[in-house]
Amino acid sequence: MGASIPTLGIYVHFPWCVHKCPYCDFNSHPLKDGLQEQPYTQALLADIDGSRELLASRNITSVFFGGGTPSLFSPQSFRQVLSALGVTNCGPQPEITIEANPGTREYHGFEGYRSVGINRLSLGAQSFSDKALKRLGRIHCADETLRAFADARVAGFDNINLDIIYGLPEQTPAETLDDLGKAIELGPEHISWYELTLEPKTEFHRRPPVLPAEDSMLEMESAGRALLQAAGYVRYEVSAWAKPDHQSAHNLNYWLFGDYAGFGAGAHGKISDSAGVRRTARASQPRLYMNDPAHQVVTELDASRLRFEFLLNALRLPDGVPFVDLSKATGLDTAVLEPEWSQGVARGLLRKDRIATTALGFVYLDGVLQSFL
Repeated sequence: MGASIPTLGIYVHFPWCVHKCPYCDFNSHPLKDGLQEQPYTQALLADIDGSRELLASRNITSVFFGGGTPSLFSPQSFRQVLSALGVTNCGPQPEITIEANPGTREYHGFEGYRSVGINRLSLGAQSFSDKALKRLGRIHCADETLRAFADARVAGFDNINLDIIYGLPEQTPAETLDDLGKAIELGPEHISWYELTLEPKTEFHRRPPVLPAEDSMLEMESAGRALLQAAGYVRYEVSAWAKPDHQSAHNLNYWLFGDYAGFGAGAHGKISDSAGVRRTARASQPRLYMNDPAHQVVTELDASRLRFEFLLNALRLPDGVPFVDLSKATGLDTAVLEPEWSQGVARGLLRKDRIATTALGFVYLDGVLQSFL
C-alpha cells in the first residue's frame, strides 16, 4: 500500500439500550422485544463483507464499538466482527474501544471483552451523584460505576475513559467539581468532560429541565479545567482530556478529517479517494438495517461542504492543524478560507500561522464556525 493511501478508522454501531435517556440524541432504541444479537451480528458481518475491497486496501488504525449499549452483546459477537474486519488477537493491534454503561456490566464480564482483543473501555459514568443520575434517566447508581471501574482494572483494562457531563439540571459549581474530582480520584487514562446540551428530538428538548445560569456554567468550566490540568490531564479537544500518550486515536482521526468506515444501524462513514470525498450512512432503524445491511446513502461533498466539515473538526483541537493539512485532506487550496479567515484573524478569534483558533476564539467556537457556513 502506498504511503499516500489514507489509513482507516472503523465505527460499529449497536443500537439498543435498556432505557432511552431523556438527553440522548444518538441512534438508540429501547429493548422491547429482546436483544436480537444473532441476527444483528449476522447483518454486521454481511455489511462488512460488502466493504472487503476497502478494508483490504487500508491499514486499520482504530475500531470503536459504540451505541446504544454495545456491552449488551456477548464477547463472541465482537470476536466475529473483529475477525471479519481482519483484526485478530495476534500481533500488533489497533486501538479497539467498547462503550459500556455501569448498569449493564452484569450482562457480560469485562474479562470476556478483553479476551477477544478489545483494549480500551469507555465507561458512561456521567455523574457520581445518584440524584443527578436519576434526573438524567440513567439506570445505574454511583456505586455501580465504582464497581465497574474496579472490575475493568481487574480484567486488564489499562486504558479507560470516563464520560462525565456538567451543567446538569439544577447542578451547582460545587457539585460539578465534586463529580469531576471523584472521576479524577479513580485515575482513568482519559476523561470526556462535556456540557449537557438540549438536542432536538430529545425528551429534554420537548420538556426542558432547569439548567444552571450562564455565569454558573462559566464558573464550572473554568474551575473544572483547572482541576483537570492540576491532575495531569491535557486537553486535546473541546471535551477530551487525556494523560500523556492516551489520546483517543479513533476520535483524533475524526478531528483530523481522517477516513473511517461505519457499519451497523445508523452508522456513518467518510471515505476519500481520487474521485473525491463522500459520506455514507446506513439505515437507522435496526429492523430495516437487518433486512438490508448493504443499503447505504452516499453523499458526495462539494467544495463548500468540504471546507466547513474540515473546519468543524480541526478547530475543535486547541492547537488546530497546519494550513497544508486542508489541501492534503480535501484537495482544496487555502484560498477557499477567505475572506472569513482574515476577518477572524482581525477580530482576534483565529490564528494567522495555522488553522486554529486563538484562546478567545476557542471560547466562542460555535460563533467562529457559523461564520463559515
